[in-house]
Amino acid sequence: MQSRPAFSLHRSYARYQGELKDVIILFKYRQFKVLGKDLARFVFKALKREESLWWGAEAIIPVPLHPQKKRQRGFNQAEIIARELALLKGIPLEEKRLVKVKNVPPQTSLEQKEREKNVRGAFRVVKSERVKGKILILVDDVYTTGSTLRECSLELKRAGAKEVKALTIAQA
Repeated sequence: MQSRPAFSLHRSYARYQGELKDVIILFKYRQFKVLGKDLARFVFKALKREESLWWGAEAIIPVPLHPQKKRQRGFNQAEIIARELALLKGIPLEEKRLVKVKNVPPQTSLEQKEREKNVRGAFRVVKSERVKGKILILVDDVYTTGSTLRECSLELKRAGAKEVKALTIAQA
């Protein structure tokens, strides 16, 4: 059974298909780090007038990678997107508030129920006073089942976040 998300709203730039899917794969898995800023700009251009997303937002938080995974990949794709969105929108980036404490298998190979179980307890908030009472925008690259965004949002809410909204490049 799919649990109700802890985030109040989710927006994506587009569907995860065709050329956009190809570009995201190049960015994320083929180390084309340079594509991140352009992807963020496309997202911003498409969603900048989406008042329900931006209204009241006090910080942008990227979905974190486990430190080992980040070392292997060389970067966190969500962090690159979040950093550019923060600059474009003028909202502070809180990149070290949410951390991944469990190095779990990639979600891409799992079914929905397995995905939810896989990420349970994988994230922690550091310095909860920095998120307490705030409206946050949680940023990731792709929304498939929502398991990662749900788990991250739940942790942010447990740490006292007033509201968590979610933003992704694409939705499967």
